[in-house]
Amino acid sequence: MCAVTAGVTLDNGLMVVYSGYGTDRRLGAGMYRDNSLMPKEALRLAALGILLDGGARPYGELASAVRHFTGRIVGPSLDLMGSSLEMLRLEGLIDAVDAVETAAGMDDTVRLAITPAGRQAFETLMRANVRAPSSDGINKLVVALKLRFLHLLLPPAQREQVDGLLGLYEAELARLNDLARHHADDPGLLAAWLKHDIEQVRARLTWFDTVVRQLQG
Repeated sequence: MCAVTAGVTLDNGLMVVYSGYGTDRRLGAGMYRDNSLMPKEALRLAALGILLDGGARPYGELASAVRHFTGRIVGPSLDLMGSSLEMLRLEGLIDAVDAVETAAGMDDTVRLAITPAGRQAFETLMRANVRAPSSDGINKLVVALKLRFLHLLLPPAQREQVDGLLGLYEAELARLNDLARHHADDPGLLAAWLKHDIEQVRARLTWFDTVVRQLQG
């Protein structure tokens, strides 16, 4: 299969160039080795999920909705800047439903809808792994996206995703407990800070246990 190089001009005037292979160049190729989402794949999940959940909407409204949600979850992040809805259209994952773009690109009023290929891509992205919690905020965004669009999956897939998140926080609790035991007698505020973190993780586990019971019922 021949390599494909594509470029898109972003709203801020920057050009992003992407190289891949054929029409499937983005599915799976934009993930880390552990099958977790890279930042820009999280943005793709946000855009596809918003369209799948709420139906077609104008280009400008969709772009604003993606920026608002990701920005409120993660805050300002260079990793989350420069995502283009035009690339999703070029890949056949979304399409204009009632207008044709001009030579300058899609107008803000052009209504976009998810395609069957976009639905398949959405489900692939939703099933991606979640990395162990980190300070970059991307992990938190991926978890938030999974929970926001969980209802769009079939019940077995919903339970699979919640079980995965439950296991993630169980592992985090074990890691923090081990660290807290190791530094229990240290001076300073580390022990108190770890105790605070442990309480937060336990609260998340309690919440996820409730969700699991709801899905089983």
